[in-house]
Amino acid sequence: MQAADVQPSLAQIFWAFLVLGATAFGGPVAHFGYFRTEFVERRKWIDERGFADLVSLCQFLPGPASSQTGIAIGMIKGRWAGGIAAWLGFTTPAAIIMIGLGFGLSFAETSAGQGLVHGLKLAAVAVVAHALWGMARTACGDAVRASFAAVACILILFAGDAWFQLAVIALAAFAGSLILKDTPLDPANGTPTRGNRTAGFALLAVFLLMLFALPVVAESARSGNLDAFTSFFRVGSLVFGGGHVVLPLLEAEVVPTGWASTDAFLAGYGAAQAIPGPMFALTGYLCNVIDPGYGYLGGWTGGALAIVAVFLPSFLLLGATLPFWDALRSRDRIRAALSGVNAAVVGLMLAVLFTPVWTSSVHDTSDFATVVVAIVLLSFWRLPPWLVVMLAAVAGFLGV
Repeated sequence: MQAADVQPSLAQIFWAFLVLGATAFGGPVAHFGYFRTEFVERRKWIDERGFADLVSLCQFLPGPASSQTGIAIGMIKGRWAGGIAAWLGFTTPAAIIMIGLGFGLSFAETSAGQGLVHGLKLAAVAVVAHALWGMARTACGDAVRASFAAVACILILFAGDAWFQLAVIALAAFAGSLILKDTPLDPANGTPTRGNRTAGFALLAVFLLMLFALPVVAESARSGNLDAFTSFFRVGSLVFGGGHVVLPLLEAEVVPTGWASTDAFLAGYGAAQAIPGPMFALTGYLCNVIDPGYGYLGGWTGGALAIVAVFLPSFLLLGATLPFWDALRSRDRIRAALSGVNAAVVGLMLAVLFTPVWTSSVHDTSDFATVVVAIVLLSFWRLPPWLVVMLAAVAGFLGV
């Protein structure tokens, strides 16, 4: 059965992403690994080429790249309702944890909590390595593409800030369009995207209008809720790559304004490292440390509003882009550029696998053995990622 023929229900989309949202530790690059294992290998909702192309697209769009990839998969399989179901499923566990942060922080500081988190980090190493191998076989099928990946990896290792990563990917697209030859996409064998082009233009207009008009309206309205919504919407609109990249922008929005102290911000950042799902859920925590004197709603409602604000640009931009995506990626020059980007993304994943994923997780022989066992369970026993994550968490909790 072709990936395009698989049509899951909204409940299936929500449940699949909810499980991932509760078990996908390790940050954005690890999330790509979880998504590939679940939706390309196991469920076959999207084919290998379609998945690689979506990852490449989301690397170029502002916003959280891994969450956008999940939303895009949901949109492809279930239109807007599917995208919302995917986002709700993947984001809800992290949102609940970050909004109700007190318990999460207190447990993570215990020895048992630290062992549990360490086991989860080792599982993330295995998931990234497993996905990296699978993506490399598709994206780096010859010496030239493998060289693209190697050069990208080395460059990012030595200068890995977010803007430099984006520059490396853009350079790979340009070089690929010039020197790579790629087979044009066969729509019959691909995973078609969906959407109306007129609606796409309208959504782009809405995005731009909100980006530039919201600050003006917020300034005149003098509403704490609108101020916070505008700030979080701006963060979601201007950050590229997602993950740790969002932290400087968030810090600039909430600390200098006096909404949150540096200590409170760093406490939330530390907790965000130990939870599954998107790091953008940190906004749900931040809304609850804003001084009530600023007039922000706070609580569960305020936390949900903050999370909606930071993810709303992703929905608008994906809705504006996906209707044109099939036509763009079917062109020979675009396909060649995407081929270069896909290879560079493999290099990016390899660099991130080394640092911070490997260097922050694998410290001794026991850790290495745990990673090897997890890779074998994923690659040869074909266990689902959530089960491997649970086994690694138990091993870490028990101090194995």
